[in-house]
Formats: sequence, C-alpha cells, structure tokens
Amino acid sequence: MTTSNTTPVRTRFAPSPTGYLHLGGARTALFSWAFARHHQGVFVLRIEDTDLERSTPEAVQAILDSMAWLDMQPDEGPFYQMQRMDRYREVIAKMLDDGTAYYCYSSPDEIEAMREKARAAGLKPRYDGTWRPEPGKTLPAVPAGRKPVVRFKNPLEGATSWNDMIKGPISFDNGELDDLIIARPDGTPTYNFCVVVDDWDMKITHVLRGDDHVNNTPRQINILRALGAELPQYGHVPMILGPDGEKLSKRHGAVNVMEYDKQGYLPEAMINYLARLGWSHGNDELFSRDQLVEWFDTRNLTKSPAQWDPKKLNWVNAHYIKQHSGADLAERVAPRIRERGGNPAAVDLPAVMDLLKDRAETLNQLAEGALLFCGPYQPADPELLAQHVDEQARTLLAEFSNKAGALADWTTSALDALIKDILAEHGVKMPKLGIPLRLVITGQKQTPSIGAVLAILGRDTVMARLASYQN
Repeated sequence: MTTSNTTPVRTRFAPSPTGYLHLGGARTALFSWAFARHHQGVFVLRIEDTDLERSTPEAVQAILDSMAWLDMQPDEGPFYQMQRMDRYREVIAKMLDDGTAYYCYSSPDEIEAMREKARAAGLKPRYDGTWRPEPGKTLPAVPAGRKPVVRFKNPLEGATSWNDMIKGPISFDNGELDDLIIARPDGTPTYNFCVVVDDWDMKITHVLRGDDHVNNTPRQINILRALGAELPQYGHVPMILGPDGEKLSKRHGAVNVMEYDKQGYLPEAMINYLARLGWSHGNDELFSRDQLVEWFDTRNLTKSPAQWDPKKLNWVNAHYIKQHSGADLAERVAPRIRERGGNPAAVDLPAVMDLLKDRAETLNQLAEGALLFCGPYQPADPELLAQHVDEQARTLLAEFSNKAGALADWTTSALDALIKDILAEHGVKMPKLGIPLRLVITGQKQTPSIGAVLAILGRDTVMARLASYQN
C-alpha cells in the first residue's frame, strides 16, 4: 500500500515521557507497528518531551524498555522533540512571514473574559480574534513589556473533514475552532504544532492513535494545509475499558506495560492479547506475531471500546507458556526463583518446567511451583502429618522406602509402577500412600504427579527425607 504520490507507508508512535508506557499506548504502538510491517513500510518512534515539568529521563527509559520487551523496535528513531526546537522556530517564523500565524498580546485574564462573554451569549468559549490581522482592520496598541504568544490563523469558514480509517467520515466546522496557540510567550512551541511539523518532516503517511485525539486532528490538518504539506491518513482507536465498563485505570490492576513482565507474562502473549483488544481476524483468538503482521488491516478495527479481561489474558499467557520448551522456560524462570530464595541450579530445572507448565498461567506461578524442588525444604506441619499418616500409612511408607532404595532405575515410570504395586498389594487407593508421601517428601499435601516429583528430586533427597521421618 502506498499513498497517492507513491510514498511508502510510514507510521509513528509518539508517546510523552511523563510516566510509564500504559496499556492503551502499547496497543496504539502495536497497531501502528503492525500496519507498517503489513505494508512493508517504516515504523517511527518519536518521544514528545516538550513538557519539561513532567518529562523525565526515567520515563523515557521506561518507554524504551517496554518497546524492547514487546519487540516493537522502530525502523527510525527515537527522535526527541526537545532536540528539534530550532526547526519548530524556523517554521513558526516562516508562518509569521506568510501571514498564516500572528502575534497575540491578549493576557490570560483577557482571554478568560472573552470566554465568559461567549458562554453568557450561549456560544462556544473561544478566543475572539482581537489580534488576528485582517484587511482593513486596525489592531490594538501593543502593551508595553508584554510578551506575545503566536497563534495559528485558522480558517473562519467551511469545514475540516477527513475519512477516518476507523470511525469513517468526520467533520468539524472551522468556525468552532480557535486560533490555536502554536508558540508560548517564551517562544517554546506547543504540542499540536510540534506534532504537525514532525509528521510533515518525517513524511508520516498514516497516523493511528487514541480517539482522545479526535479534537486535535482538524487543528493539525489546517496547519498542515497552511504549510502546503501532504496530509496523512488518520485513524482513531477507541479506548480500552476495564472489566467494569469504566475507563481502564490503576484500580483495575496494573496498567504499566513493564508491570506485566514483573508479573510473569510473556511478551508474545501480551502482543496477542493487545491485538485482540479492538481488532479481529475472523474468530482467531491465538496467533503469532507473523500472522498478526500478515492479517492486520484497519478495516478490522472496531469502532467500539474494547474491554480488558484479566482472565482472558491469563488464558492467552497459559497457551504461550505451553508452547515453550522446558529449557527455554527454565532460562526465563531462573531469575524469578532466585528472587524467591530458591536455587535453580539445585535441580534439573527444564524437567521441572516441563512438569509444571501445563497448569501454569504465568512465569511467576512456575517460579513458585519450582520452589518445591529448589527452595528451602519445609517439613510438613505436625498436625497435618498426624491427620494423614496413621499406622497403615507408616507401614506403606516403610515398604516404599525399602523397595525404592533397591530400584535399578530412578525414573518416573519406575516409581509410578512401584507405588501402583504397593497399593494393589495392600488393597488401598492412591491417597492412602500418595498424600503421606507428599507430606514427608515435600512438606505439602498437594503436588504434581508424585512419581514425577520423586524422580526430579532424586534418589538421595527422597531417601534421606524418608529416613529422617522414620527415625
């Protein structure tokens, strides 16, 4: 896909570094990235850091870390707006010369009085154009010592319309739009102006962003037209709602992308889940990154808000955990085991991962489960032992200990066969031996398959714990 002048597709993601990358921003980035990849285009990362009071280096790094974790590396950038100030001032100067922008000396109090007057008249509160130059108009005297803002000379008549890639036709009456401030009294450019110059200079062809920007779009279009620039195509993605139908926020859980890494989610699961929040390909729920790129089309983006569902995310994550080998999961989970006081080197960790992965929803659950094998051994509570280990159980444990010590092969199949034979010989069911074995060997009443647990723990450990209990 190309634009009308055969320019290759170029998309951008332009976060403000005033905090972490939130889920809505990550989804917007994903859609922009997938659109560029689908059309063999270019994905640009731009850091909009002009809010000096709130932008921090830590927030910039948090954005870059999140993009790296999700493996959405840009083809160009990151570009920083604060490094482009000379360019913005150059364009503002040209607009002042061309008459598409002008100096406005109205004070904040005067502006507020204009708005109050409009409200009283039942009109939309806006700047009244006091300093807007027009043929035959005499402007007020310049107030002494007052630094002006620079305003864009927005068209007064007609409408600004575009065919939104997601929402369809959208139109704004130009008479309802203010003469936007494009530079503050200290000369620093404003957000809407910087965005326009950046999109123009970086030859952005398609802008996918949240629908909270819809009201900015007509202003940006009019500035682009005043500059003689080609317009990108715009698509505005509806917001993400929480499970309760309200706007997604911290009260619904983590909204910081990197928090999901800490909680044990896989990046490919997050990509899959985020893509399905407002986009679909038939009834496909699970798909690879390559399939997303192959299938992605803005025509399949919904016009309605998407709803965050933690249970669905867990289901998706569990699917991807199952797809990984035990060795790969061991590498990912080992640091989490160490954080919990365990020693991942003390056991065949890939075997542990293969045993646990079919029931795990997160890497953290795998780490917690692995502590059974490589964490400090905690003997079972005496009351729990007394409840489940009676005289018959002690007999069964002693017989198991004698026969297990003589096993030629310490394998899951050999241990399972031994347990089955002892149960058959005594005419009892699995819990009669299985629960006491679990309590004595692991300190826990519930574990994965006991034969597999014993095999992974190893002959020496199992026999030592049996001997310690029997003594």
